[in-house]
Amino acid sequence: MTLRFVTLSLVCLGLALLSTGCKNVPGRPGSEPEVGRPEQLVSFRPLYEQNCAGCHGSEGKSGAAISLANPLYLAIAGKANIERITRDGVAGTMMPAFGHLAGGMLTDQQIAVLAQGMVEAWGRPNAVAGATAPPYQNASVGDPVQGQKAFTVFCARCHGTDAAGIATGKTRYTGSLVDPAYLALVSDQSLRSTILAGQPETGMPDWRSDLVGTEARPMTDQEMTDTVAWLASHRVAMPGQPYQK
Repeated sequence: MTLRFVTLSLVCLGLALLSTGCKNVPGRPGSEPEVGRPEQLVSFRPLYEQNCAGCHGSEGKSGAAISLANPLYLAIAGKANIERITRDGVAGTMMPAFGHLAGGMLTDQQIAVLAQGMVEAWGRPNAVAGATAPPYQNASVGDPVQGQKAFTVFCARCHGTDAAGIATGKTRYTGSLVDPAYLALVSDQSLRSTILAGQPETGMPDWRSDLVGTEARPMTDQEMTDTVAWLASHRVAMPGQPYQK
């Protein structure tokens, strides 16, 4: 083997390695986009984590906002209402609008993926279990006077007759439902939805109530509407502590 042959072989090998390396230079963009455009994301879990988990909890519950991992809520509200609320938001509350036309960042397709994903992940076909649930939205005007009476029957045992919560010493077991700051953050529909579907993770019953004995019966549509009207009557124009001079 001559020196010339060895040298030529090494040169050819070097050129081959160099040509291969040029195709795989670190940092060179590939043929496909490195990161997809935001509107191309159509997978439920990442969409939920990025847009909903902060308020509703990473698993749809135990967040500051209403529990979405509640089969009864999903069954009564339905996908159409969930899509509408996600798209348009709820005026006067912390629930923003996510739809493009309302100034949000999500497409109609992404909003549909979110609604469908919630139903598939947390819904249950027999959630209502043969009962006739009251409608998601009220169909009449509430009477605060009658609402206080209904609250006393169905809610006072846990929330107190004045809805200010029940506490023993310095340990509060249920928060105030008439705190102006709280009422400023929730809509009438949110109050109704909570009464209607309950909060399974906290032990709060749904509209069918947990009354026992001869008093056992569910709340009627009108009783829920009246109860919401009574709670809402505690709202004030400017909630919060007075400004200090």
